[in-house]
Amino acid sequence: MAVDKMLIPEQFVNPASGFQSLREVGATNTDEVRLDEDQAQQQEDKHGLQLETQTPPRKASSFCSFRFGVSVLLHFCNVAMVAQRMSLNLTMVTMVNQTDPHGLPNASAKKNLDNVTNPTYHWSPDVQGIILSSIFYGTVIVQVPAGYFSGIYPIKPLLGFGLFLSSVLSLCIPPIAEVGATALILCRVVQGMAQGVAGAAQHHIWVKWAPPLERGRLASVSLSGFLLGPFIVLLATGFICEHQGWPVVFYISGAYGCATSLFWFILFYNEPKDHPCISISEKDYIASSLAQQVSSSGYSLPIKAIFQSLPLWAIVFVATAMLWTANLLATYTPTFIHTMFHVPVGENGLLSSLPSLVAYFFGILSGQLGDFFLSRNILRRLTVRKLFTALGTFSPAVFSLCLLYLSFNFHSTIVFLILLGATSSFNLVGLSVNVLDIAPRYCGFLNGIISLIGMIGGLLSATITGIMLSQDPEFSWHKIFLLAAAFNLVSIIFYLIFAEADVQDWAKESQDTRL
Repeated sequence: MAVDKMLIPEQFVNPASGFQSLREVGATNTDEVRLDEDQAQQQEDKHGLQLETQTPPRKASSFCSFRFGVSVLLHFCNVAMVAQRMSLNLTMVTMVNQTDPHGLPNASAKKNLDNVTNPTYHWSPDVQGIILSSIFYGTVIVQVPAGYFSGIYPIKPLLGFGLFLSSVLSLCIPPIAEVGATALILCRVVQGMAQGVAGAAQHHIWVKWAPPLERGRLASVSLSGFLLGPFIVLLATGFICEHQGWPVVFYISGAYGCATSLFWFILFYNEPKDHPCISISEKDYIASSLAQQVSSSGYSLPIKAIFQSLPLWAIVFVATAMLWTANLLATYTPTFIHTMFHVPVGENGLLSSLPSLVAYFFGILSGQLGDFFLSRNILRRLTVRKLFTALGTFSPAVFSLCLLYLSFNFHSTIVFLILLGATSSFNLVGLSVNVLDIAPRYCGFLNGIISLIGMIGGLLSATITGIMLSQDPEFSWHKIFLLAAAFNLVSIIFYLIFAEADVQDWAKESQDTRL
């Protein structure tokens, strides 16, 4: 009996304890299985997220695609806006009898047209400066509101009506100039406001249309319109003024802008999924590429976190330096060439347009190179942003110094002036796309802030340059270019230290923040 009792399992001797042991073992095994499944799921999710962020889905063709067509359409819209903005910079030489700061007659303006087709006005240098800068004051006013509303309302009417209004006002500039300088200043302010809305709104387009690995290429094509426009204006304006009269310049740019805005309303759609002609493969590629990107609908602004973000301030600092130099060159390159070499207005326009032409090709090339480095995993996104921003900010500082100390004749001066203006276009792949990297959800609003601060820097640049030239028109150029070079050097150092290329915590949808 003892042997039989010893051979009987414990659970049969004490059924309650046996069942309890079985439950404990089963529960333990179940917990272990669930834990293993959870860990496996977490690893799978993490691995999938890495694949989504590092290895994009098979892309549809970039060229001959609708997203590339949107970029080209924006390109021509930007050409129209910058042409309307800059036309007055060169026509001012023929619109007034005296453009020299000391009131010397303008010998380069040919009097081959009568006062009816080529009217002239007696505006002082101070009034001329206000007229030239008035469009920037209008642009500055609307930057932040336009950037904010571009994240809420459809982009199509914001950009389309802004461009159309600017074009109509360009057509009205010749008759308004007959009324007086005050009326012309008001017209340019309103025109600047219209362009400010259109310019701020377009940044948000790439939140819906640009796959992350194509942002540099698409943005460089669209933004390079701001580089091609000055080339066309500066190249053609001088010859049109000499042979047709300066009013024709504004009629051409206004008519071109009206036609472009019409094409915009017909061809553009706010999102790829709404476009009736886009292919299914391209639509799926864009949607899958942006699957991890947070939505911007109904967002609230984390104001405190935004203004405490050092990566954002790094972008702001470099953008201000870039616009300082860009506005200096756009406004005063014709004056610099005229002061140094006293060339005719037609030749002046040709020489002044060369930096924009070279910058145009540099910008397109940098967009291709930047996305090539990213798509082939040659460089990290942050490295690409820092590399091209450094090239676009440090190089102009170097060529500013070369312009001052290494240019000994006409040809060397023109070469360094071209490189000074052209190398800044490398920023199209670095600085200009960096906001989309760190905060795609607030892209429109942040670009409005960046443009506001940067344009204030541009206005200060034009104002300070004008004051320096009024005091010493011959030798102030050294101080002007040294100041621009110093600003560029300080800003790029700050950017290289604090720049980021990942979505910031405050820009993620999980952050429950309020304005």
